[in-house]
Amino acid sequence: MSSALRTRLLAVLAAVATVVAGLTVRALTDGWFGKYAGDALYTVLVYALIVLVWPRVSPVRAAAGALAFSWAIEFAQLTSIPAALSEVSVAARLVLGSTFGAADLVAYTVGAVLTAAAHTLVRRIRSTERSHGQ
Repeated sequence: MSSALRTRLLAVLAAVATVVAGLTVRALTDGWFGKYAGDALYTVLVYALIVLVWPRVSPVRAAAGALAFSWAIEFAQLTSIPAALSEVSVAARLVLGSTFGAADLVAYTVGAVLTAAAHTLVRRIRSTERSHGQ
């Protein structure tokens, strides 16, 4: 199996695991932890989708892209467009949200940084295994 295909497969698995984790966190927790964990996981999902499309992307670039997307959606909430779309579509509400929250920007950043760190670690482990012929 090629490296790109293996990376894409892992990205799909990461995306599915992220959605399951997000739904689980929302179902089992209340308050700030559930909200901000969900925000961080939103960025993790975007990160996984970036890696799915561009399997050779560096962790820093994937994190920057995921963070830029997440922040753009959050800042769009300063307009009335996401709220209006969220009123008519559950999908829009899940993707766009409806109200701006500055603390959400911090949660997105945490998600991007932690995911880039994990991605970097996985790359190093795989590189070490390849160099040792495993």
